[in-house]
Amino acid sequence: MAINFNNALGIHAEALNVRSRRSEILANNLANSDTPGFKARDLDFQGILRGEYESRQRMELNRTSARHIPAEAIIEDSSLQYRIPHQPAIDGNTVETNIEQAEFARNAMDFQSSFTFLNSRFSGLSKALRDQG
Repeated sequence: MAINFNNALGIHAEALNVRSRRSEILANNLANSDTPGFKARDLDFQGILRGEYESRQRMELNRTSARHIPAEAIIEDSSLQYRIPHQPAIDGNTVETNIEQAEFARNAMDFQSSFTFLNSRFSGLSKALRDQG
């Protein structure tokens, strides 16, 4: 019997990728908390997992040589949205450090939950393969 990894792992593999990307975005927000005019951003996690952003408009990049690797650029990353601040700073910065830190901690816990789930799934699949052999 063949093992279908998509069915076995569920959405957790994709969730790890999204959580990792979100961690980078939240860390960038925190790093720029004192930058005048910086606008805090975040991902629409639920929308990404529902696949709403797979139909983004893409454009093929020009290649000046046949040996160049073909590439696409995403014209608009609609999954990355600006955070609406509760109390924006006078200098136009919208990073609220306490909110960013809380979101970063929550994202880290969610990442760890998905990682733990995947680890247990792989352990179970590994055991099943050993028992069949």
